[in-house]
Amino acid sequence: MAIAVNFIAFQIGWFACVLGAAYHMPLMGTGIALTIIVLHLASTIDPIAELKLVLAAAGIGFVFDPLLALAGLIAFTSGTVFDGILAHWMVALWMLFAITLNVSLRWLKERPLLAIAFGGIGGPLAYVAGEKLGALRIDSSLGIVAIGVGWAVAMWLLVILARRFNGIATPLAIAHET
Repeated sequence: MAIAVNFIAFQIGWFACVLGAAYHMPLMGTGIALTIIVLHLASTIDPIAELKLVLAAAGIGFVFDPLLALAGLIAFTSGTVFDGILAHWMVALWMLFAITLNVSLRWLKERPLLAIAFGGIGGPLAYVAGEKLGALRIDSSLGIVAIGVGWAVAMWLLVILARRFNGIATPLAIAHET
């Protein structure tokens, strides 16, 4: 999948999930995100490897966001299960983000400190954008700090996983593509 297509597909999925949640149609966003993920997997040379990365990211999101919600640092406006602490559309966003790690964000895989900084800054910015659009509520500045720390750690882990589970191309093919 071309870098620009991957980036645009992620943006479409992100807005579908966030706006779907904001307008109390979270299944629409989750469905669009899952469709993008399936199309991505179908375009890879090793869909099983890429699926492992997507599922690992889902696992991280399945734990991280509910911990924030249980701590009272964030709250979701719709699309939740398990007494409002887990939003399916957020798990879909984690999965969707994973499809960028071997394509449009592959440059982060060899720059772990930059990946950590990217997560520490980009994570809170994405959550604040989601809050501004009405998909969730961040209850304090401590919530923003917790999101930043969590995403910094998550990015470190995700780039390690992306190196291991790369269904896009061999390292040699990627080197020739750039």
